[in-house]
Amino acid sequence: MIVDLPSASTGLVAQRLIEIREDVGAMALSRVLTLVLVVPEEDAEEALAVANTASHQHPARIVCVILANARGKARLDAQIRVGGDAGASEVIVLRLYGALVKHARSVVTPLVLPDSPVVAWWPTEAPKDPGADPVGAMAQRRITDSAAATSIAATVKRLARCYTPGDTDLAWSRITLWRGLLATTLDRAPFEPVTAATVVGAQDSPSADLLAGWLRHRLKCPVSLVRSRTGTGVVSVRLQRDSGPIDLVRPLRGATATLDQPGQPRRAIALAPRSDAECLADELRRLDADEVYEDALTKGLPQVTRRRMTMTEAVDEDLVPSPSDARRTAERLAEESRGAIRSAMVDAAPEAAGTSTDAVRNAVRDRLEDQE
Repeated sequence: MIVDLPSASTGLVAQRLIEIREDVGAMALSRVLTLVLVVPEEDAEEALAVANTASHQHPARIVCVILANARGKARLDAQIRVGGDAGASEVIVLRLYGALVKHARSVVTPLVLPDSPVVAWWPTEAPKDPGADPVGAMAQRRITDSAAATSIAATVKRLARCYTPGDTDLAWSRITLWRGLLATTLDRAPFEPVTAATVVGAQDSPSADLLAGWLRHRLKCPVSLVRSRTGTGVVSVRLQRDSGPIDLVRPLRGATATLDQPGQPRRAIALAPRSDAECLADELRRLDADEVYEDALTKGLPQVTRRRMTMTEAVDEDLVPSPSDARRTAERLAEESRGAIRSAMVDAAPEAAGTSTDAVRNAVRDRLEDQE
């Protein structure tokens, strides 16, 4: 259900919400937080779609603040969305005109859920200082997306300079799986210190910068950053140890990565890029300060060395793994796995109807283990 309220006031919006609650019952009561989006008109619907998807894990009141034309008479156009038009949330869209554009906090405050956390999210350009921004100052958690900024490098530096506890960035959430795989790999024998690390990532991928900063702060070793071509995201990480390098490679934003380490067979691992909705849901899961992100951004990243070479040059000098080799390996491993499953199913096919299929599962497992 969508209710339009042109030339409204916050009092009118609040009253209409009460009426809707009385009409639909408890549907409008099970909200755990207020998510405030500040977004330009042209990006509003896409941002709302992401927020609605994330709200299935974290039911919220979503207040979307659209800073429209700052000229002319002050006016507030509102819209309320509930039910199928709002995911698992109730959505309030506020379009601010005229002088009202500079007073977003005053408009939002009466519509915040009482006694519940407030999260601010800027899906596109972040304010110069999220913690000092009027909307950001009322929030316990402030989420930016430096990958959507016009000047990514300058935005990352500015966010580091003005970091306030509670700040975070979707570029950080996008490397959660990378960090988990690397940490799990280092938790296994041989337990040797990492002497150096190299991250390969695109110039337009702040996630690569944050991953390098995280490795620099956590491993206390030299970390280098090599740039790949625009749009490739995070491509690879090499961790150098005395026994040999650990290489985690995801070729050209593919869904499968390869993990190569001394004394172990090369493995194919599912590592698809995460959607914005997944990343936003992760950030809504915790409302306290993220000290690990703070350390990566403010302490580790400034100490990362940026190599003045292309990824191709780094591969030729054997400083980083080859994405092309990793892609061919992933394709070969996938085909071998499919072949092993087909063969095992034939070898262990039940002889009669009603026979247990445990033999099939065991045969598939044994065949894959034999290949390793």
